Formats: sequence, C-alpha cells, structure tokens
Amino acid sequence: MAKKEKKQQNCRLGKVGGQAVIEGVMMKSGDNMAIASRMPDGSIKMTKRTFISARKKHKALDFPIIRGVVNFVEMMKLSYTTMGDSTAALGLEDEEPSKFEKWLSEKLHVSLTTVVMVVGLILGVGLAAALFIFLPGASGKGLSALIGWITGGRFVLSDHRILFSLIEGVMKVVIFLLYLSLVSLMKDIRRVFEYHGAEHKAVFCYEAGMELTPENVAKFKRFHPRCGTSFMFFMILLGILIGCFIPSQWPVVLRSLTKIALLPLTAGLGYEIIRFAGSHDNWFIKAISAPGLWVQRITTKEPDEKQMECAIAALKSAIPAEFPGYEPSEQFTWPKKESPADEAETSCVRIAQAMKRREMRAEAPHVRAVMRKMTRAQQARYRRGNA
Repeated sequence: MAKKEKKQQNCRLGKVGGQAVIEGVMMKSGDNMAIASRMPDGSIKMTKRTFISARKKHKALDFPIIRGVVNFVEMMKLSYTTMGDSTAALGLEDEEPSKFEKWLSEKLHVSLTTVVMVVGLILGVGLAAALFIFLPGASGKGLSALIGWITGGRFVLSDHRILFSLIEGVMKVVIFLLYLSLVSLMKDIRRVFEYHGAEHKAVFCYEAGMELTPENVAKFKRFHPRCGTSFMFFMILLGILIGCFIPSQWPVVLRSLTKIALLPLTAGLGYEIIRFAGSHDNWFIKAISAPGLWVQRITTKEPDEKQMECAIAALKSAIPAEFPGYEPSEQFTWPKKESPADEAETSCVRIAQAMKRREMRAEAPHVRAVMRKMTRAQQARYRRGNA
C-alpha cells in the first residue's frame, strides 16, 4: 500500500517546469504556459498561452538524443517569447514610440523591443561561444606553450589529449562560475535569481503533494535537479569528455568550430541525463546531480513571500485541469489602488509637507544665528516650544 501511494505521489515528478522572468515567474505544463508578473501596484497579472512542442507533431523528433536537441532549441525560443511577454505585462513598452520605432513598425512590422531582443540573443550566443569554447581552448594552448618553454620542449601538453581536455574543462568551469558570480552582483539579476528560487520551491511543493501556499512553499529547498543551470553544467562536463576525442594539436579556431558542430550531441546527451535525474532518486542520481545543485547556490536566492505568491500563481494557472478557474486575486490580497479623490488628497498632503520642509531650510540660518545669542536654558525652552 505504501509503495502504491509513493508511486502516485511521484506521478507529479516532471509534470511542471518553469523559469524566472523580469519581476515574475513562468510555469509550463504540457501545452499550457502561464506567466505571473508582479505589477508596480502589488497585483499579480497573468499571461497565458499554449506552446505545442514539435515533438508532438512529429514523432521522429521524440527519439532519445534528438528530443534533447529539439528541446534545447524550443527552450531558447520559449525564453525569448517569455521575456517579451513579461516585458509587455509590466507595461515597459507602453511609452510613446519614437520616430525610429514608428519606422520599424511601418517598414519592417517589428517593434524596437523585438529588434533589441534579437540582437541581444545573437550577441549572447556569440559571447557564450567566445567565453566557454574559444577562451578555454586559447588558454589551454597558451598554458601548453608556457609549459613547453619552461621544460625546454621536453613536455608538450597538447600531445596529451585527455590531460589537455581536462585543463580546458577546468578553465571552462572557472570562467562559468566567475561569470555567474559577477552577474549575480547586479541588483536586477539578483531579483531574477530570487524568483528562480521561488519557482524551484513551488515545483518541489507541488511534487510533494502539499497545498500550494507561501507557508508550505517556503519549507522546501531552492535547488532542483531538473534546473536549466544543472543542464548547462552537464553540458560543460560532457563537453570535456567530447573534447577528449578531438585532436589537441589542432588550431584553437578549428577545435572550437568542431565543438560548436558537436553541440547538438552535447545538448541531446545532457537533456537525457537531466530527464532521468528529474524522475529518479537514488545515490547515483544524487552524485551526478550534485555539481549542478552546487552551482544553483549562485543562480537561485531565497525568495520573499510576494515572489513565492507569483510562483504559486504561475504554477496553478499552468495546470488548469487540477486548478480550474484559478485566479490569483482569490488566493492572495494586495493593496487596492487609490481612487482619484484619494490620490489627489495624498498629493496635496505631500506638497504641503514639501513646502514646510523648504520653509524650515530657508529659516535655518536665521534660527541658528538667534540661538547662538541665547543661553543653554533659553535654547532648551526654544526647542521644546518648537518640537
């Protein structure tokens, strides 16, 4: 009986996944996707859409390894779409368009935000290739040349393919961790990492079969074995193994291009490992998942209650079969927006306070001059009278 209950509970494993976005969380389950964005007035705005994977349309794309490549491409596309949706939900595109934006809309039928995101995506892919493929290879070649010069040519590192690949891998891991640590210092990125932690906690709470409340979600850890950070780290480790089969004597550019060409194989293998790790729990899975979970100490931060509310709202909205008709406003409360009369009254109070502070600053030099001529007792009585 206990085994049967455990099996039912584990049916939730891998059913839902997500990602953090700008001031919100995206959750996806099956073909349903939901984005919960925290608005400036404290409310939660929901954006819902469907996303049907090409693997459902074409069964040939659902074979092992191939499905990992398809998933990698679709996740990049989904991330691009999700970031655009979260930006739109926050109203960051509602400003009056410039002449250049109008020209883009009329001539090319695209928005400036779309252009910026496409350019950012291209630059991001180029930067990733430069940092995590070319730079480690160039560092390995440089170290090989240095060791050869020190040993007078008696030991050439590039002649030892496995050792050379391991050194390249160490450099890649160092660069990767340094990059994540530096970007995590940015205030906006740290906010995204907090929402990332809220996403993981909410998924854990759902998979455990507990009621989705901020109090329950807060009890769970923020490190999840099925996280994209773990996937990226697996890809780095697999890249080290694949690099062992590439001749280390090749020039840096040729070796780097070969690794880029083998990225689909790396992505496919990494996906299968993450998929397996996400639906199993034993000592072997814990061992191979540990490095990725360690890296999540950088890419996830402890969320606050409001961030966990966003994660819960996104998760429930992404599974309408289990939470039919769900509305965040029915579960969570936030300050109501002031009426125009209240806003006007608040504005008048603020103006009066500002004018009083300005008068006090203007009178301050005269008051100090008068008080200098007073005794200490007179100064004390004056302060009490103006308190």
